[in-house]
Amino acid sequence: MKKLFGKLADGTEIHSWSLANGGTRLKVLDYGGIVQSLEIPDRSGRYANVSLGFDTIEDYVAQSPYFGALIGRYGNRIGKGRFTLDGKAYQVGVNDGVNSLHGGADGFDKRVWDVEPFTEGSDVGLYLYCTSVDGEMGYPGTLEVKVAYTLTGHGDWRIDYEATTDQATVVNLTSHVYWNLAGESSGTIYDHELEIAASRYTPVDSGLIPTGEPAAVAGTPFDFRRTKTVGEDIRVAHQQLLYAKGFDHNWVLDKGVTAEPVAVATLRDPSSGRAMTISTTEPGLQFYSGNFLDGTLVGTGGTLYRQGDGLCLETQHFPDSPNRPSFPSTVLRPGQVYRTTTVHSFAS
Repeated sequence: MKKLFGKLADGTEIHSWSLANGGTRLKVLDYGGIVQSLEIPDRSGRYANVSLGFDTIEDYVAQSPYFGALIGRYGNRIGKGRFTLDGKAYQVGVNDGVNSLHGGADGFDKRVWDVEPFTEGSDVGLYLYCTSVDGEMGYPGTLEVKVAYTLTGHGDWRIDYEATTDQATVVNLTSHVYWNLAGESSGTIYDHELEIAASRYTPVDSGLIPTGEPAAVAGTPFDFRRTKTVGEDIRVAHQQLLYAKGFDHNWVLDKGVTAEPVAVATLRDPSSGRAMTISTTEPGLQFYSGNFLDGTLVGTGGTLYRQGDGLCLETQHFPDSPNRPSFPSTVLRPGQVYRTTTVHSFAS
């Protein structure tokens, strides 16, 4: 179902698109490809919106910390917004101190996407399209992007990303939903139980740019190979946690890049019984514990979002990969097709 959500300052109409299937309810905006709400039942069958967001388009435009958005051209950070590709230096938009974050100040999260509903067998979904022209935010090549949001007959939310280019470029697309499986206005996620299938992570400097080679999680707060609560080690006096004010790091998934999605993380809220398993083809997972939510944003539930009221689990290639030849490549060339898939499976 398509419904008017609001208008941008220039009069552009923004719509919400509602989907329901397999017990999952999803509402998406054509502005930023934003997941405005995602509702799933608890162990007693009671529904709650488990994603953080706003009630108005004005709030998304003015102050959103990427709530629910599609991220591109390059998810996560590029150090100083600079990289060299095929011997040519590029400077892309800087919007996070001296670094580039999530594609720059005018990334895909601020684009109005073309939307086309579809039904395939027992699945329902939306195709989202946009074109990023050569030189936009400093990136080379005209990039044609297609993203499919699918609700399966089992209630899974599947994201399929696809892109092509007419010049060599770098691409790293992801989704920036803030999750709280107890419900978006229920308080912190520190008692959520998390497991990540990763033996290494990428340490960062004070600007949250990877310093080099991955490090072992063993013996550190970053070890989620066995289930533990998000809050168990978040206050440990560890330099990496001090830099990020919590967790805001890339985990190097043990499986690496795969042709088909493989389960890599499970999040569970003990109070409601809601659980989510993430499967992906990607080699990395950025776990962000909502450290910079500061009590100034009023969410869809009418409450202020404070530190730790939601967390992100962003499937991706690694941050600053264009400057790190040892990391999996994010280069896309003419004639190639960028394809990645992430699936969110829910249970209670």
